[in-house]
Amino acid sequence: MDLLTKDDFLNGQLVLIDKPLGWSSFQAVNAVRWAIRRKFDLKKIKVGHAGTLDPLATGLLLICTGKFTKSIHELQGKPKEYTGEITLGATTPSYDLETEVDQEYPTDHITEEQVRDAAKGFIGIIEQKPPVFSALKKDGKRLYEYAREGKKVTIKSRSVEISEFEITSVVMPHVEFRVVCSKGTYIRSLAHDFGKSLESGGHLSELRRTKIGDYNVNKALTPKIFQELLLSKHPNA
Repeated sequence: MDLLTKDDFLNGQLVLIDKPLGWSSFQAVNAVRWAIRRKFDLKKIKVGHAGTLDPLATGLLLICTGKFTKSIHELQGKPKEYTGEITLGATTPSYDLETEVDQEYPTDHITEEQVRDAAKGFIGIIEQKPPVFSALKKDGKRLYEYAREGKKVTIKSRSVEISEFEITSVVMPHVEFRVVCSKGTYIRSLAHDFGKSLESGGHLSELRRTKIGDYNVNKALTPKIFQELLLSKHPNA
């Protein structure tokens, strides 16, 4: 990380963060904000992220500071690339590992060729329902709040675009993949629907965001490394 000044951060910086497993996106933003405020003795600075990552996912989080926070909406619209793992033969209410398996399905009938063929069926513009365990709002309330209360809600499907869906490994019941998709795509829903398409069940067991537009996670820092690098530099105003 280059030697940045207080004015650099206030005028606007784009910080590439590699979000660790178990961290919320909010925690990552707070870690960056805390380090900047401490370094430059600032009472206040605008810091925000361009696209949430679930706590169970790792990878690229674009964090904007100062005047760059005005660019958040534009950055959110860029295509995203993920790698991850779908576990076939079981579903969960959250479509990932946040909740326990609620139903099991056979997988003996599924061949590697069928797995690869099924992926082709998701390329292009598809209709997708967001998971009930998501932060989307309905009647002013988050969907996950309804889900945790055991209340059923009707969720409308939405159009999303999957431009690439590559199967990188099949070791049943685990399917590793790489996907490039539009804003608003839920990879958890993709995992759920993928299991259904194979006449089985499926849930997302691992997820890492590797790219947002041209920004790559291999250029990103963990929140801890960002803090250490920023706070170890000599003071500058």
